[in-house]
Parts: sequence; structure tokens; C-alpha cells
Amino acid sequence: MKIAHMSDLHYSATNLAESNRCFGAAVDHAIEIGVQVAVITGDATDHALDAHEPAFRDLAKQIQRLADHCPVLMLQGTFSHEPPGLLRVLELVGARHPIAVADRIGQIALVQGQWHSNGLTWDAPADLVVTCLPTVNKADLIATVGAEHAAAEVGQALHQLLTLFGTVNARLFAQGVPTLLIGHGTVDGCLTEHGVPMAGQDHEFNLGSLFQANTDAVALGHIHKQQEWRREFAGRRQLIAYAGSIGRFHYGEDGDKSALIWDIHPGQAEYAVFVTPARVTLDLHFDGPPDLEAIRELGQRCAGAFVRVRYLVDEEHLQSVDRAAIKAALQGAAEVKLEGKTLVVERQRAAGISTVASLDGKVKMWCEQTQSPFEPLRDRLQALSAETPEAIASSILQRLKARQAARDTPDALGQVPVPAADNPTAPVPPAIDSEVPSWVTEDLFA
Repeated sequence: MKIAHMSDLHYSATNLAESNRCFGAAVDHAIEIGVQVAVITGDATDHALDAHEPAFRDLAKQIQRLADHCPVLMLQGTFSHEPPGLLRVLELVGARHPIAVADRIGQIALVQGQWHSNGLTWDAPADLVVTCLPTVNKADLIATVGAEHAAAEVGQALHQLLTLFGTVNARLFAQGVPTLLIGHGTVDGCLTEHGVPMAGQDHEFNLGSLFQANTDAVALGHIHKQQEWRREFAGRRQLIAYAGSIGRFHYGEDGDKSALIWDIHPGQAEYAVFVTPARVTLDLHFDGPPDLEAIRELGQRCAGAFVRVRYLVDEEHLQSVDRAAIKAALQGAAEVKLEGKTLVVERQRAAGISTVASLDGKVKMWCEQTQSPFEPLRDRLQALSAETPEAIASSILQRLKARQAARDTPDALGQVPVPAADNPTAPVPPAIDSEVPSWVTEDLFA
């Protein structure tokens, strides 16, 4: 049985171009290679849509194209993406082959080109039996056992349920019927599209429970990164795989976007990856104000891409970021998104400083609050109060010249000091040159 597996289409007004281009390419490929069944494992829409909206209309057209070629099975996804009942509208789309929606836990069989969901009571031999695990509603469990125990109860209930389905699927395997499990949820330990491991106690699936279902293949949705797990035993191969999202809907997503073409025989399952023409996204990160020259150099490479520029900038340098210039440098990009984070200067107040009459007293209190030395600051404060800027500069230059002259004064033998033979690591005074010596800053501000 050759099955096209697509997931997380996320049709909406915002995603319409990306969803339509990528899903349309996957439908074209499925028709071209002659798949016998197509399954969509949840999140066909990004949020609730009215039936007359362009995004829902285009989704229905693509589903119709697919159903004109082969039977289609759609799984209920996350409720915030697909409100309950939304997918039922698509069952009314007229096509050559049936469109079925699985919004309840159970099994559905493909018998002579028709979907049958009335248990195992069909008369003719089944061509394929699909175990369906749509999004699990935890509300009832929360009301019964409490929020803190709901996740564990869901995992335990699903494990028991899949064990029961495993008994049925084992009989179907003995009869030579291909079996498939489709689900929408998170496998403990899987990776997100951003490369983050999903490890926790509130995930719907674990690998042991999914393998316990005894199906030849497990086709999953919800996680946007394509990945797989395998198990082989007693001459039989079981394979679990996420198809990943059909398109690239967020910045920073790793890897290609894809659909899967499954080839399932009883006891043996394999798949091929079809890479969709997803958009290209680029992230430019700057630990400070964006470097316009670097952005201009990358401008040609960003042509047609979706570019996000992220930067960190101090509060006092915020006005130095020329957002218009950045967009002009990336004018060939399909989209430019600027995300700047301002580092706010935190000021520490010295309690009672306003009650001190003298400036010396205020500075001393500030030094105590910030644990700074007071004497050097007092001397500089007095110089600023009593002398002109020219006199201060002249005094600094005189001290520098005196320091340099002292360093260059010959010793008693009339020679410039050199490291002693028994102390080769002793410092050698720097020679005078036209450049400002490196110790100037130390002398001024030490």
C-alpha cells in the first residue's frame, strides 16, 4: 500500500502563499507517483476559518484534487488550530473518492475504495486498517483527577488503549492486512523544528506505547521537524515518523520541509521523503547595533529570502540604529523583520544623597554606595572646580613627560636598565616613539 503522508498545513490568511505552494507541490507529487491513499495528520488550518475565506477555499480545492485521485483521511489536530467540527465541512467536498475525518479514537478500514469506521464488521477483506489517535482532550481528566495528575493519566490511558489495539492489529498482521497508526501529539524525547528536545511528563506519546500498537507504521503530526524511530523483531519492522510541517512558517526552523510517501507491506514499512519548495529564512544576529556594511555585503545572498535581523543595543545607543537603512540594504528580500532588544540602563539610587549640601559629600556617599574609591575622584573633582580645561590638560602632559623621562634616565653606569641575567623576565621600559605609549591610559585613570 503506497500512502502519501502530509501534516501541519496551517492554512490561514498569513500562511496562505506558503501553505498553498508547498501543499500543492506535495499533492502534485502524490498524484504523479500514483499513491493509493492520502492521510493528513492534523492542523490543516492555523486557526478557525470561515468557509468563505480564501484560505479555507484553497485548502478545499487542494483536498478535492487529492480526493479525485485517491481516498483521503484527515485527522483532528490541535483544537486551537482546528476547532472541533471544522474538518467535517471538507467531507462534503465532491470528489471521485471519499474524504473521511477522524475526530475520535478508533479504527477505520479502507475496503474496496471506501472508508468504514464501524469496527471490524465489514464484509470484504480490508485493503488497509488505520488506528486513529486524534488530539486528546484532557479537560475531562483534569476535572476528574486534577491538573497535576492529568498528564500521567493520559499517558497511562493511551498505553492501555494502544495495547488493546495491538491485539487487533496482531490478528490483522497474521491475515496479511497492512496496518497504520495515525496520531497528533508529542513523542517524549522528540526534537522541535528549532532543535529543542521535548522531554517532560505532559506529552501524549512514548515510543513503547506506539510500538505496542503493533501497526506496521506510525504516521504522526504536530511536531514540525521530520524524524523517525525504528524497531525490528522476529523478521518484522515497525517504523514511527513525523512528516514535519508542509512549509516553513516560523523563523529559525532547522532542516527541509517535507511530506512522506509510505510503502507499507504487512511486517515491512518504509518511506521516502519529498522535500517541498518551502521558503528560505535567514537570521542575522548582532550583539550590538547592526553592522550596515555586513548587511550590505549579505544583501545579494538574501534576495528572495525572508530575513530576520536581531540585535542588542544599549538604551543610549538606540537612536543609532537606522532601521530604514537596514531595510534598504535588504530590499531584494521577500520580507525583512527587525527585532531589536534594548538593554535598559539600571540606575542605583543612594538614599539621602539629596540631603547632603556639598558636592564632595554627594560624591563620597555615591562612592560608598557603589564601592568606588573616593580619594582619586575627590582630587579630580577639585581640579575640575578650580582649574581651566587648558590647565588640566597641560598638567597631565607634564606628568606624562616626567614619567617618560624617569623611565628613560640612565642608571649609575650610564646605561638604560636591562633585565638582569638572573632575572630575564624583568620588564623592560618601552622605547619612545611617535605613538602614544600604552601606559598613558593607565597613568591617567589608574
